[in-house]
Amino acid sequence: MKKSLGLHPRNKHRSGYDIDVLCKSYPQLKTHVFINSYGTRTIDFANPKAVKELNTALLFSYYGINFWEFPANNLCPPIPGRVDYIHYIADLLEKSGIKEINALDIGTGASCIYPILGHKVYGWQFAATDIENESLKYAHQIIVNNKMSNEIELRHQKDKTQIFKGLLNENDRFSVTICNPPFYNSLSEAKQQNTRKNRGLKNDSNQRNFAGKENELSYKGGEKAFLHTYLFESSQFKKQCFWYTTLVSKKENVQSMYTSLEKLGATTIKTIPMEQGNKVTRIVAWTFLNEKEQQEWSS
Repeated sequence: MKKSLGLHPRNKHRSGYDIDVLCKSYPQLKTHVFINSYGTRTIDFANPKAVKELNTALLFSYYGINFWEFPANNLCPPIPGRVDYIHYIADLLEKSGIKEINALDIGTGASCIYPILGHKVYGWQFAATDIENESLKYAHQIIVNNKMSNEIELRHQKDKTQIFKGLLNENDRFSVTICNPPFYNSLSEAKQQNTRKNRGLKNDSNQRNFAGKENELSYKGGEKAFLHTYLFESSQFKKQCFWYTTLVSKKENVQSMYTSLEKLGATTIKTIPMEQGNKVTRIVAWTFLNEKEQQEWSS
């Protein structure tokens, strides 16, 4: 039996990858497959093209996606980790008694990954936002080619310093927000981190094993600054969303989030741990609704 990767119990990728199954569904992956020193068929995870083909194969094999094209310099999301977030949010919504899900994806990117996974796995409706028109153009192509135009709406955030302002209207009501915030303070910091990661992978070429444009990877002040902008703006739209949620990579940012949210009037705050292989991360979720409002929402 293969070792579990510590993913959510419903995650189809808990036992790793079946390369033969993936190659059958997506033959383009075959050119990147080789047998390593342990006799295992695998790919070069330091090669960004191979990584993108692997994730495309996962979408084709397990999620009924038949088109997933976007530029090589855009962030390529790892499917097992992204769908893990979706599964944990599904648990949160089920416990809250919310059945018809209308989700808001903040910073959907060119891959539109959370909306397509959320709809394919759970049938959720989505609005997906981004500050880049170019990314939204590719997201639109993915939506249209996978016949999800009635399920996923795209919205352009014209002011890159804002998250909800100028984007939400008074009639919007969302069950949950989903967000994978930019992690780095700058693109140069991201490149330095990549150099260290390559050393760990023993990739002497210093080739980037990830993609990502500057706005996808960095935000002035890093993850902490983005998160606190997110928290403050969420408090200005308290009744328009049941659960606000975000991934938080740096554990040390969680306590300051709790302190800020308590001051902003959050009624419930939760931390949901996530384990993805050797990586430990977490989701922080909060709501401003009182008990009566929560019951009315889910009734």
